[in-house]
Amino acid sequence: MTTSPLVQPAELADELRGERPPTLLDVRWWLGGPPGVDAYRAGHLPGAVFVDLETALSGPPGEGGRHPLPGQADFTAAMRRSGVFRDRPVVVYDDGDALPAARAWWCLWYFGHPDVRLLDGGFQAWQRAGLPVTTDLPHLVVGDFAAEPGHLDVLDAGGAAALARDGLLLDVRAPERYRGEHEPVDPVGGHLPGAVNVPAALNRGEDGRFRDPGELRAAFASAGVDGERPVGAYCGSGVTAAQQVLALHLAGIPAALYVGSWSDWVGDPSRPVATGGDPG
Repeated sequence: MTTSPLVQPAELADELRGERPPTLLDVRWWLGGPPGVDAYRAGHLPGAVFVDLETALSGPPGEGGRHPLPGQADFTAAMRRSGVFRDRPVVVYDDGDALPAARAWWCLWYFGHPDVRLLDGGFQAWQRAGLPVTTDLPHLVVGDFAAEPGHLDVLDAGGAAALARDGLLLDVRAPERYRGEHEPVDPVGGHLPGAVNVPAALNRGEDGRFRDPGELRAAFASAGVDGERPVGAYCGSGVTAAQQVLALHLAGIPAALYVGSWSDWVGDPSRPVATGGDPG
């Protein structure tokens, strides 16, 4: 990968004018809708291809949670249809919340793409910079990317429980969901016993861009992330937690992702659930 997993709008605009521009993937998505493809059709970065989180960046919901990992063959096919080549850089973007884009960043890296970055601030930052937007559909050339899983650490339910006990497992959801006071999506509220609440909303500034690596390191340190203990992250279904893994990466801290997250954990009623502010 390149040095930083982030690219700024002006920097990306320069690269798109170059001889070897990156492949652009528009992954706008919102939990509960509206469909991201509608936003794409209304206007997108020139040359961008729309990629659907539900069908390309996730497997079918069910065992493994609401957004399990896509299969190796399915991800290969989806990326090739989107014009992704192994030897060509990829830039992913969403509307600006860095959630679906972080999931795309994580998936591409997990499946072995060597150069994938996220547009910091997303589509909104691009527009604020006065950069061009189009409704034209790009001419697509089928890519040659071949997915090879295993380039990032993942956790299953057992691994997440063990990490909460022996390392540091971060629950990145809003505090009220962590405490079990409000659960708008899953059938059971609460958190994994031993998990520490570090909301992903703290990763970015008011302008929607990621905080400086030093600020992120300090914020994670205040939550007990010391760079010594192994770290993992989970959320509701493995989307927001991918952003936390990215933020930890920016801070210089490798972290595993519990892809199934809470939606997988509560799929088995025998698993323990903690509530309230006590992490254990």
